[in-house]
Amino acid sequence: MGTVALGTSGTTAADVIAVARGNARIELTDEALTALAASREIVDALAAKPEPVYGVSTGFGALASRHIGPELRAQLQRNIVRSHAAGMGPRVEREVVRALMFLRLKTVCSGHTGVRPEVARTMADVLNAGITPVVHEYGSLGCSGDLAPLSHCALALMGEGDAEGPDGEVRPAGELLAAHGITPVELREKEGLALLNGTDGMLGMLIMALADLDTLYKSADVTAALTLEALLGTDKVLAPELHAIRPHPGQGVSAANMLKVLAGSGLTGHHQDDAPRVQDAYSVRCAPQVAGAGRDTVAHARLVAERELAAAVDNPVVLPDGRVESNGNFHGAPVAYVLDFLAIAAADLGSIAERRTDRLLDKNRSHGLPPFLADDAGVDSGLMIAQYTQAALVSELKRLAVPASADSIPSSAMQEDHVSMGWSAARKLRTAVDNLTRVIAIELYAATRAVELREDLTPAPATHEVVVALRKAGVEGPGPDRYLAPDLAGAEAFVRSGALVTTVEGVTGPLA
Repeated sequence: MGTVALGTSGTTAADVIAVARGNARIELTDEALTALAASREIVDALAAKPEPVYGVSTGFGALASRHIGPELRAQLQRNIVRSHAAGMGPRVEREVVRALMFLRLKTVCSGHTGVRPEVARTMADVLNAGITPVVHEYGSLGCSGDLAPLSHCALALMGEGDAEGPDGEVRPAGELLAAHGITPVELREKEGLALLNGTDGMLGMLIMALADLDTLYKSADVTAALTLEALLGTDKVLAPELHAIRPHPGQGVSAANMLKVLAGSGLTGHHQDDAPRVQDAYSVRCAPQVAGAGRDTVAHARLVAERELAAAVDNPVVLPDGRVESNGNFHGAPVAYVLDFLAIAAADLGSIAERRTDRLLDKNRSHGLPPFLADDAGVDSGLMIAQYTQAALVSELKRLAVPASADSIPSSAMQEDHVSMGWSAARKLRTAVDNLTRVIAIELYAATRAVELREDLTPAPATHEVVVALRKAGVEGPGPDRYLAPDLAGAEAFVRSGALVTTVEGVTGPLA
């Protein structure tokens, strides 16, 4: 399970994933607790002054012009949480909610929010107890942060709303807190606002998508290599000197990975045999160029994620010189753009993988393979409908590539008149990553069957091990038609778990 120590800075993507997916425990450092106490002193001093200060002694958004007296400020903070917990639709996944809460706690611990140490401790206690607030799909516009999702989390800290316990059962949050000996928080000046104003949901989903895409881009290099083998293609186009003269980093990495996978293959280089061809089709020959461009997109998105991870997003913020200033740092545009960019890259990677699969199944383009890789074509349909499924997934990937961040719907009586839609971009990217996993799995399933059908030629040691491991995982090879869905599900699990990559790396060493 592990432990993540949370200070005022230095939180990493690995920390986020450890908490969100690995249930790592959180410990607040003395540094964080000192910074929390210091910033709270500043807020308390401002709260005692007669002059209105946004977020401390005023209303919010379009209602910021009203000065709120001391007797109503606790109610004000409770009310903002209750009123903003207005999400609708299906529940968001547990790992997303844990990332959302942890990232908000990370900013709280920066000392820029004015939240009391006891509130931060309660947030850590809730996460450590495995309590997950119920957060809904719809409600965030990605400006003023992920307001509705964060509000549902803050509501649970107050002992209100619903949450999922460590046993997976949804119960009233107050009951779960009591069962774990956690006292609900009573919010004071600025604290309700500070718990809601962040890009934490979209950032958490970006960080997890980047981790998944790291595996998927390596997986796509492997399946492209398998297809090149099965089509008796040439690996000469993967030579490093060719990629050095077009120095996009990702392209060189993908080509090098494919060369590693194909080392020792007896199937490559036969493109001049019975039906000579000068060049392989684009979907095979340009695999490193397409996957490489996606890798470079991932690298750019990771840079943005790292910058956002280093940020303290709140409004207003407590500055080191003691000022509490309004700002616009909660706007999700930087994160929203790269979330959309990644969805575009995922769609194109899925598209080229589908084209390779289709080529494997077409007897006119597969260089001697049976139609649809069927056992007895005509009697058997082979993988015909597996490609239909893959095509449907790719079509959906293309729809998901339409950017959410190009849209904006004004809100809060035109005070929040331009929003990022970053939460929506993140939600569709999660679907895109899931579908890309399935697309790559179908290419894997088709390409391994095709390689096995080349019985007179010997595949590369790495691809041979993939075939062996996939069959040991219960995914069957060539033969008469059978119930196909379980095999496809098995191939998907093989890719999703990272087993495809680890199997190859057991032969080739680490892929980049």
